[in-house]
Parts: sequence; structure tokens; C-alpha cells
Amino acid sequence: MGKPEVLTDLDAASTSTSVMKKLPEVTLAFWIMKIAATTLGETAGDLFAQTLKLGYFLTTIALFLIFVVTLVVQLRSSRYNPFFYWTVILSTSMAGTTMSDFMNRDASAKFLSGGATSLGWGPQGLGLGYPVGAAILISILLAIFLAWKVSGMTFQIRDIVTFRGETLFWSAILVSNTLGTSMGDFLSDSSGLGYAGGALLVIGVLAVLVAMMKTPAVPNVLLFWIAFVLTRPLGATAGDFLTKPVAKGGLDLGTAGSSAVLLAILFGLMAYAQVRERRATGPRSAEREPVTQRAG
Repeated sequence: MGKPEVLTDLDAASTSTSVMKKLPEVTLAFWIMKIAATTLGETAGDLFAQTLKLGYFLTTIALFLIFVVTLVVQLRSSRYNPFFYWTVILSTSMAGTTMSDFMNRDASAKFLSGGATSLGWGPQGLGLGYPVGAAILISILLAIFLAWKVSGMTFQIRDIVTFRGETLFWSAILVSNTLGTSMGDFLSDSSGLGYAGGALLVIGVLAVLVAMMKTPAVPNVLLFWIAFVLTRPLGATAGDFLTKPVAKGGLDLGTAGSSAVLLAILFGLMAYAQVRERRATGPRSAEREPVTQRAG
């Protein structure tokens, strides 16, 4: 019997060995890197928008353009490359942070600290609030999944190898990370749970999802997407816990210092994933037993 995995069996048929995979296997290491990337996305997004005072509007435009560039690199790649893949995840996390802030916040004193009256050039934010912003994002995400379903493309990550499939996947990822930011900010700022309490709540829900993996009535592919959304608010609350003032329940490490440390951690994990991928696809990989024969 193989090693236990965490939300890995997405109810998929075995991947054909004749098709080069473009996306990673969903293992425990995947989730660790996802949380690291989303936490960095929170601190880096706040670094540009708030600490450097570029504002949500300009920062959102800049980070969305970075997302497009990293996505083009990923789509043009002929095979899975951990650096390409996780750079896109990071860019969606950063862009999702400021997109969420721009949708939900405004120029009121609640969001502008230190007596500031503005934050960067352009609109300060739409001021929709977390519930309305989350409802809009959920609607967009459901629309993407509906289009995905109608297209007949697989929802199973390890079987996504086409340009159209990847486009749908990354669209869902961007909206998921934006939605997750809204949820994280709501838990941290408006729910009364605080940063640590919000993080503990999300961890508890994720533990329930892991337990539900053994429940045949719930498809693992559904559990994956729920977990993917929820790891974003976990990263958001963790990022806020690292950067916010002690008076607000944070550690006051600052956005710059926290981002630098998290970037070093994520870079190290990406390098480790790159080494493992090279070993897995090296000369000896052809001698291994085909995936289709191991399915039983």
C-alpha cells in the first residue's frame, strides 16, 4: 500500500505516460508551498500598496501585469517547471491581495492608518465591503467552473495538459486567491476572531476536509478546490499576524522583513521541488513501472 497523501486523489483516471504533465502532483509538499506562497502574497501585496504607498489601484494594475507575464511563461512551457508554476501562484496571490483590497476597502480611517487621507494615485477603493465582495467573487468563480464543466475539460489537476485547460485552471486560481484574501481579511478584521483565531478556524476546517477524503459521497476534486480557497485566508491571516502592530494582535515584523524571509523560504522550497522533478524525469524514469500499470 502506498504512502498516504493529502487531497491528492482527485478521482482521476491515471495520467497517460505519453503526455507530458504541465502541473504538479498534489501532495503534502504542494500544500506547504501553497501556504508559503499565499502568505508571501499577502505581505508583498501590502508592502507595495500600503508600506510603499502605491495604493490599491496602481498596485493592482502592476501586479496583474506581472501575473500575465508569469502566466505566459507557464503556458509556453512544454512541461512542468516548479519555478514557473509557483511564480504564477505567487503572482496570483499578490494580485489577489490588492484586487480584494481595492474591491472591499475605501479611503475611510478604518483602512488608512496614521492619519493618512489617501493612499497612492487613483481611486482608493470601491468600498464594497467583505460580504458583497465575496459574493461577487463567488459568482465569478462559479461562472468559471460552469464554463469549465460545459467545455468538457477535466477538473483533475494532474490531467490538465492543454492550453484551454490551463487557461481555465489559472482563471479559477486567480479568482480563488482573491476570494481567499477577502475571507482572510474578514476573519482577521471583522469577525472578532483576530489573526490567530482566524488562522485556527481555517486550520480546523482544513482538518475536516482531510477527514472527508475517505467519504465516498464527497468527490476529492471538490475537496481540493475548497481547500485551495481556504489556504488563501490561512496565508492572509498568517501574513497579517506577522506584519500588523502588536496592539492589533500582530508581531509587527513589518511587510518588508516578513516578505524577505518568506521569499527565501519559498525560493528554497521551489529549488527543492526542482531537484525532485529533475530526478523524477531523469534517465531512470523511463525504466520505472508505467503509471497505468500501477493504478491497481
